[in-house]
Amino acid sequence: MMFRLGKTTLVAATVLAMASPVAAQETVKMGALATLEGAFTVLGEDSMRGVYMALEEFNYTAGGKKIELITGSSDASPDSAIRATRKLVEQDGVQVMVGPLSGSEGLAVKDYAKTQPNVTFLNGSSAAQDTTLRDPADNFFRFGTEGAQWMAGLGEYVYKEKGYRKLAVLAEDYSFPYTQVFGFLEPFCRLGGKAPADARFWVPIGNKDYSSVIAALPDDVDAIYVALGGADAVNFLTQYEQTGGELPLIGGSITVDQTVLGSKGRTRDFVVGTPSAGPISDTWDDSRWAGFVAAYKKQFPDGFPSPSLFAHAYYVNTKAALLALDTVDGNLSDGGKAYRAALAALEFETPTGMVKLDERRNAVADIFLTEVAEGPDGNLLNKTIKVIPQVSQTLGLSYDEFLKYGAVSRENPVCE
Repeated sequence: MMFRLGKTTLVAATVLAMASPVAAQETVKMGALATLEGAFTVLGEDSMRGVYMALEEFNYTAGGKKIELITGSSDASPDSAIRATRKLVEQDGVQVMVGPLSGSEGLAVKDYAKTQPNVTFLNGSSAAQDTTLRDPADNFFRFGTEGAQWMAGLGEYVYKEKGYRKLAVLAEDYSFPYTQVFGFLEPFCRLGGKAPADARFWVPIGNKDYSSVIAALPDDVDAIYVALGGADAVNFLTQYEQTGGELPLIGGSITVDQTVLGSKGRTRDFVVGTPSAGPISDTWDDSRWAGFVAAYKKQFPDGFPSPSLFAHAYYVNTKAALLALDTVDGNLSDGGKAYRAALAALEFETPTGMVKLDERRNAVADIFLTEVAEGPDGNLLNKTIKVIPQVSQTLGLSYDEFLKYGAVSRENPVCE
């Protein structure tokens, strides 16, 4: 994989406004929406690095057209995501949009996409299951996998290899953590593990005080499965370490992502040895990943020690958008129909292997079972334990069989 690097340049809207009508037709407006406000700000910042990497690789050109990037900001709430998306689509006139970042944002943008059939939406890193599984939008594509897929192999691993039989659960109270908890607990519970309802704790995004949750954690569990992200994860891990917490941790994908591992303080040592799973692994010994990491470090020396899953997801979805524009020679004059057909048929190599879409336009891709370790330079990273190849959204089952599990929620799966 080649990463063409250079100084990041945007095609300024003011310049385009002065261009001739002919020149204007040679431009495709692309929107990028990320959480640049609130508890997930640091996640959103790395997401945008992924967008810039893909655009730099293509020299801000695809299908013979210049790409004008217009960005939008949200705070992880559905309302903020829709406000930003409406501005990008209805005021700024973007023809292709990449985003959003957070789970419930994705559900809202998916529904909005149905009202804008001539605009093509590619997910950012939003990983709620029902963004694509149930009632999908024909013009919404997810080239990054979702939260239940990200947990492939982890439930089996902690049951069989760690010997855990009873767990507490701590997660944020919205659609993405429901998806992660389901993806982790379904195999764990099927094997005989327990995670009773009174040992599951749900907190709002932006929660700062975990003292009541820590005090209520049961003593008769083997470990805590933690599905928190960004500042929420840092706050809990810091407070749990400060109170002398001793239970082993199991990490949700974003709980031990670089957006958390890159933070400073004693929490670093506390999370070493934490097993997790997700769409990337910092130590995967593959030239595709090594090239992506090198490009990230060169373009963003002030970024994280290794790109986060958010940078990866936004990069993959942005690259898909650009590859499909190449396929149709940048022609969106039919309302994007040919473009969306090209996206649906697209298969390509990513920094983490081959990706393709299922019939609901959700990614099928490799997933990584990992464990937090200290790297040779002292930075924390997720080392590869195992690669689970080409995980589908239905986790190997038929679509109809998978739907019998029911929608993800606080209670699904029951695991008493």
